[in-house]
Amino acid sequence: METLDKVDLQILRTLQENARLTTKELAARVSLSSTPVFERLKRLEREGYIKKYIAVLDADKLNQGFIVFCLVKLKRMNREIAADFSQRISQIPEVTECYNISGSFDYLLKVRAPNMKYYQEFLLNVLGTIDSLGSLESTFVMDTVKQQYGIAI
Repeated sequence: METLDKVDLQILRTLQENARLTTKELAARVSLSSTPVFERLKRLEREGYIKKYIAVLDADKLNQGFIVFCLVKLKRMNREIAADFSQRISQIPEVTECYNISGSFDYLLKVRAPNMKYYQEFLLNVLGTIDSLGSLESTFVMDTVKQQYGIAI
C-alpha cells in the first residue's frame, strides 16, 4: 500500500459501496476532476488493487440460499495432491469459496445449494468422487449475522 495515497483509498472505499458510479460521479465524491480520477482508476486496475467489478445477487431469490461450510481433510497432502484438489474444486460451481487452512482439516469450502437434499446429492455425486478426499465435516448456516463484501481500508 506504499503507492496508495488518501485519494486512492477514498476511491477504493467509494467503489466498494457502489461500483456503478461513473467516473464523473466518482470524481465528485473524491473532490477531483474526471481526468485524474480516470487515470487513478486505470492505475488501480493495472496494479491489481481492483480485481473486478461485480453485482451482488440475492441468493435466496435465486434459490441458492442454503449455505454450508464444509471442512475437508485429504487422505494425504503433497504439492501434486493439493494442486489437483484445488483444480477440481475450482471447477465446481456450488463451491463459492475455498481456503487452504491449518489445523485438523486441510480446506474450508463455502458451498451454496437450494436445500439439504441437494447438498446431500452434491456430497455423494460431486465431492464424494474426489479420490484424495479423506473426511469432511459439514456445518449448516442457520442465519447470516454479518456479510460484508468490502475490505476495511
